[in-house]
Amino acid sequence: MVIVEDELKEIIFPKSDLLSDEPPMESYLHLQQMILLLKCLEWYWQDRNDFFVAGNLTIYYSPNQRKSEYFRGPDFFVVLGVARKPRKSWVVWEEDGKYPHVIIEILSDSTAETDRGLKKEIYQETFRTPNYFWFDPNSLEFKGFQLMVGKYEEIAANEQGWLWSQQLELFLGVHDSQLRFFTPEGKLVPTPEEVAEKMARKLQDLGIDWRDLA
Repeated sequence: MVIVEDELKEIIFPKSDLLSDEPPMESYLHLQQMILLLKCLEWYWQDRNDFFVAGNLTIYYSPNQRKSEYFRGPDFFVVLGVARKPRKSWVVWEEDGKYPHVIIEILSDSTAETDRGLKKEIYQETFRTPNYFWFDPNSLEFKGFQLMVGKYEEIAANEQGWLWSQQLELFLGVHDSQLRFFTPEGKLVPTPEEVAEKMARKLQDLGIDWRDLA
């Protein structure tokens, strides 16, 4: 039996065969920003096992459970209330119909129009994602939206220019030209490297060289 190309596209793929199919990030700056967000949230929620966070990973959401239709790859997204485990992609029909609770797109010259338009519409109308943010690492443009009665409403910034995410229970704001997380108390959520550096400085103040502890 010979399967033609059109028929091949309509094959329903078995569980776990759906790999991520996203292109590389626009630039090293965009890649750094995505990794920074991942590192910080993973560290801040290190004791939790009820979430999935990923970057530049394909989300398959075809109602017909087909790989060839209906898929998107946000630059950063978080799903709450799920098992914290590695996944090759996010397949909605294998995850009890769950879509991301938070999405962040990192704008670039080639994606900005889509991120502000088509993707915003999809995240509002189809994904029903409660919090959607976008950030441009070059111009530092930063906006966020909260889903209210089925429509996105822009989130008002606080005095620091930060935006509150009800889903993450964290602020997001620009710090040293990068998008970072802040606690409700206003403290910067650090990377593991920043935590290690702070501990090393404290040890040094006590006259202890951290290398002697290795």
